[in-house]
Amino acid sequence: MPTDTPQPNFVLVRPQMGENIGAAARAMWNFGLDRMRIVAPRDGWPNQRAVAMASGAGRLLDEAVLTPDLPTALDDCAFTFATTARPRGLTKPVYTPEEAMKEAHARVQAGEKVAVMFGPERAGLENEDIAKANAIISVPVNPEFASLNLGQCVLLCAYEWRRAAHAATPMEYELAGTDWASAIEVEKLSEHYEDRLSDAGFFFPEEKADSMKTNLRNLWSRMPLTRADVQTLHGVLRQMVRWKERG
Repeated sequence: MPTDTPQPNFVLVRPQMGENIGAAARAMWNFGLDRMRIVAPRDGWPNQRAVAMASGAGRLLDEAVLTPDLPTALDDCAFTFATTARPRGLTKPVYTPEEAMKEAHARVQAGEKVAVMFGPERAGLENEDIAKANAIISVPVNPEFASLNLGQCVLLCAYEWRRAAHAATPMEYELAGTDWASAIEVEKLSEHYEDRLSDAGFFFPEEKADSMKTNLRNLWSRMPLTRADVQTLHGVLRQMVRWKERG
């Protein structure tokens, strides 16, 4: 059975190659989606090439809803997006994948059933198909080579759905078993370096010593130091002093 996670239905309209259906299933499951609907696949269903390409995502194909036509696939959906790379002369709102999946997420959270249509590999969705959609998703691709593989297009939309649904952090640190250094730890490190540099005659001439110390403290404060970093820097300085004393 599909998961209970609220999500859109990805509708493959008249897909031609089993391998691409399998690739679409893998792309969906990579990002936690498992509601696939397949409209009139060219090579019939089930399709062993799709199963082979799906690899660990074969469950999606087992549970996919097969329909003979597009109206049947969309009959319970309140809002539908159509993916297309070409202008179609139809008056509809046009979204990027990112904005479309934000809109899809808001609608799904409000209890609506949402569908995202993907066209056959050769030429994409027909105008008759797109006329049934409420909005268009257009990927900002190279206009000289605008054709996207079915699996690629599904992957893009599935990725953006995951970002919208899980509020992905744009950047984060992997602290690898340590933690950020506290202010007092950085202060003690700064004092350690100031003391040893003073002993070495670094703060010269005397009238510039205060500004040099301020610059050095500012350097430490700009660094995102971990406790492991602080311990390492203390150790480096101690070893350099020991080495000098042995000399």
